[in-house]
Amino acid sequence: MPPLSARAHAMEPFRVMQVLADAHALEARGADVIHLEVGEPDFATPEPIVEAGRRALAGGRVRYTAAQGTAELRARIASDYARVHGLSLDPERVVITAGASAGILLALAAATDAGDRVLLPDPGYACNRQFVSALGALPVLLPVPPEQGFQPTAEQVAAAWTPQTRALMLASPANPTGTLLSTGELVAIADVVRGRGGALIVDEIYGRLVFDQPAWTALAAIPDAIIVNSFSKYYAMTGWRLGWMVVPEHWIEPVRRLAQNLFVAPSTVAQAAALAAFEAATETELQARVRELGRRRDFLLEALPGLGLPVRARPEGAFYIYTESRAHGEDSEALCRRILNEACVALTPGTDFSPISGADHLRIAYTQPLARLKEAVERLHALFARTA
Repeated sequence: MPPLSARAHAMEPFRVMQVLADAHALEARGADVIHLEVGEPDFATPEPIVEAGRRALAGGRVRYTAAQGTAELRARIASDYARVHGLSLDPERVVITAGASAGILLALAAATDAGDRVLLPDPGYACNRQFVSALGALPVLLPVPPEQGFQPTAEQVAAAWTPQTRALMLASPANPTGTLLSTGELVAIADVVRGRGGALIVDEIYGRLVFDQPAWTALAAIPDAIIVNSFSKYYAMTGWRLGWMVVPEHWIEPVRRLAQNLFVAPSTVAQAAALAAFEAATETELQARVRELGRRRDFLLEALPGLGLPVRARPEGAFYIYTESRAHGEDSEALCRRILNEACVALTPGTDFSPISGADHLRIAYTQPLARLKEAVERLHALFARTA
């Protein structure tokens, strides 16, 4: 039997995918499961994007593009930064990727060597720790309490930085908490990282999914930040597997070489389809969806405390709520199993996002219509009343 690498043995499971598999098994037996686990919009890909993909297929646009993506799409993304954020961005700094995951891997591959350290907020996106480890670097977790909005401070970053630290990864809005970093705090953090010769990698995958203030990008204040973004969430293109990076000028050629070798090229059809994402009609539809997500968030923020699931930091973007669950007396994985099996509501245990505090938290993805969210709340109320 072929041996497995230490990397393969050490890789943690992505727990939400097991929750999804268990939920599907229940559905196969006839159960009506309300899916609030996977971070995937319930909205369909907007029709202009789908139609552009059809045209690309019909026209035979199925061959490789350049590893950094088509010049047309990179220019369109740069133009969107000008439209939304008022920024002048050289399209050469834009690198199209096979989803944000590929962008994160490219950023880490460019910034770190084996044995280097990468600072990561805890709680944070589950796979980031695995990305760092897979490249031979060491993830170093920064506990970020709700009193800080589940976001790090400049002082915390400075205290955790060592001679072996090479990068800091941030997300705003963050997964699983939906919280934002203030402009002032982000600039202060960037000053710390820059002063120590490190790389600041900012996940802006949910950057257009912001409810109470205008969308903002770290590039507006930190032009040397490495930005990772995606068509998956705001544009509802999860299965199309398409994202992008914005890199500093001196990173352009090295990142292209890494992309050539690691990924060859992003999907040609997805790139052609994504050009329609920036049309005015598409944007109108997408903004209506953001408003709908805001209404869902507001409903849950009002309903969850009455279920013994308090929210300690208000989510300002994305489509997640990170709620404390210790009142129910079980670790989050056991609690999620019970909720799924007895109430047919699928939630994600906090242990996916935090080895430190995840046993006491749940992530709720409000990626279902309001009527289904109300039904989920009713099911949870009935379950907890039975077991009180």
